[in-house]
Formats: sequence, structure tokens, C-alpha cells
Amino acid sequence: MPDAYAQSTTDADRPIPGPLASYTTLRMGGPAGRIVVAGSADEIIEAVRVADEPVLILAGGSNVVIGDTGFPGTVVLVRSRGLRVIAEDAESVTVRVEAGEPWDDLVAATVANGWAGLECLSGIPGSTGATPIQNVGAYGQDVAETITGVEVYDRAEGTRQWIPAADCGFAYRGSIFKYRDRWVVLSVEFRLTRSPLSGPVRYAELARALGVEVGDRVPLAEARATVLRLRAGKGMVLDAADPDTRSVGSFFTNPVLDQATYELLRERAAELGEPPAWPGADGMVKVSAAWLIDKAGFAKGHPGPAGVAISGKHTLALTNRSGTATTGDLLALARTIRDEVQTRLGVTLHPEPVLINCTF
Repeated sequence: MPDAYAQSTTDADRPIPGPLASYTTLRMGGPAGRIVVAGSADEIIEAVRVADEPVLILAGGSNVVIGDTGFPGTVVLVRSRGLRVIAEDAESVTVRVEAGEPWDDLVAATVANGWAGLECLSGIPGSTGATPIQNVGAYGQDVAETITGVEVYDRAEGTRQWIPAADCGFAYRGSIFKYRDRWVVLSVEFRLTRSPLSGPVRYAELARALGVEVGDRVPLAEARATVLRLRAGKGMVLDAADPDTRSVGSFFTNPVLDQATYELLRERAAELGEPPAWPGADGMVKVSAAWLIDKAGFAKGHPGPAGVAISGKHTLALTNRSGTATTGDLLALARTIRDEVQTRLGVTLHPEPVLINCTF
């Protein structure tokens, strides 16, 4: 989806009026004290350095929920663009990508160039700079597998720094950057494999859609096209004509449980069927949040207040179907779902997006 709010770098210091709903995929969020566009890494640093506290960094707005009262400080809209090859050999290529580069544009470019490693992350909205913060992942891939490091502005030290991947604290949908405002992402480096074929297909749903076995490889373009089709079928590819895409994608993360808690869940859910689960590190078990929500009584399309609803295509997405609902309405539905899952199944759901000036 083209970024309708991109500005030339000459506009970097021009304040922009209007509610923050205009800059989020949910189309929710109140006013900002000030909005400034930054079209390069240098402009991002300068905008953050001179801004009155507090500061909110906002790029694609696809993984953020902003409260109805908005944000009282300065919002820096990251609109830097570009990618360049900084190292290559016969087997791999390393690219440095500016934080504001639209993520799916990057994925499309890697597939077109025959660089494997990001193809299963096709169709995810938002910017490249947001991906290490969330350790974005889908269909068996996540960015931590290919990121070699992240260039940041350290607000505490007032310096531009390079953080290697090993120091980024990557975890399931998390990193050292999430929920901390010390570092502002300026660019991200990825090491990708030169190959006409995808990485081994790890996700069973994707393997079925491709007509292959888990572990097989397929042409990069075929993997991308299939992922885009699967995501679109779940309302997870931005489409102005589809109200189900007015969302942040998956609102809840898949719970990661220790073995004892997982066994308790199985006991409580005995009459509902076996909870879909995947083994994790250190004996932990990742459980399907979508299954938990559905079994707690919330089907696709379940309505909430004032025009919010669970997506008609995907149980994990909470949507602003009316286009006029408030953040308060959305969070009321989210709390109802969370509380019912806890009461019925004994598992606590946690939000995946970052919450700004609102609580869950």
C-alpha cells in the first residue's frame, strides 16, 4: 500500500496538523502536540534531539494503538527511504535498509533479485525500521534470522550507534527496543541467501497451500504470491475497500506456556479438543491464541461496541469496521476477550501491538 503521507525531505521541519488516526492502519488515535516529518536518518536524529519531551516515533503505524486523547508531545513521522548492497559474495548479499522503507517493498525487491530469507514475510504492513522492534515474523520466518545489526540513535548517550544482532535481545515478538524509548531505529541490515528458491517451508498451512511437504523449497516468487494470497484471505493485506484490514493485524500474541501450565490448559479444554501447540525453547509450548479465543466463545465477526469487531476473516484481528470507532471501544472488546479466555481456559492473552497513551 503506498504511503499516502510521505513528504519530501525539504518538508522535514514542517508541522502537520490533524489527529494521529490519519497515520495508523487502525484509523484510531487522538491529536498530537506536534507532528514532524523526517526524510532521512540525519533528519530523524535532529527531530528527536530538538523535540520537547515526550517523543513518539511513528512510521507505518501498523503495529500501534494510540489512545483517544492522542499524544501530548512531538510525533516524528519516519519517511526515510532506500536500500543498498553493502557486502556480497557468491552465496549471500547484505543490504542496509533505511528505517522508513515500506516493508513489503523491501520484500518484493529481495524476491525480484533472487535473495532468499524474507519471502514468507510478504504482505506485512509497516516500515522496515519497525521489524527488529517487534521481531516481526510470519509463516515460519522472522526477521531475527536474517538481521545482522541495527543502526540506532541512542537518546541517552546522544550518539549514533550500531547494535549487532546478538545484542538486540531478539525473542518471540520482542527485542530490547520494544517498550523502551532509548533507541531510535535508523536503518537495519539483513544478510540474505542468493537463491532462486525459498528457505525450507516450515509452516504447515503454507506447505499445504503450496502443495509441498514441510521442509521443501519452492521458487521465491511462488512463496511470495502464496503468502500474499493467504494473508489477503485473512484480511491481513491492507486494502482500503476491506474494513477487515483496518486493524493492527494480530492483536494478541500466541501464549508461550511452561509444560505444567500447558497440561492444565489441556485438562480444562478436554471437551473442546486438543489445543494447537508448537514446541518452544527450554521446554516451553506456544499455543494458538486464535484457538483460545474461538473456544472461549468469540467467533470471526464477533461484534464489539460502536462498530469494532473481530475480523470476519481472522480471529486474532480486532477491527475498526465502522471506521468511526474509538480506541476505547477497541480496547473494551479486547479486554472482554482477554477476561473470558482467562476465566474459561486459564490462559492470559497479551497484546501484540504497542499501546500509546492507553492501557489494556
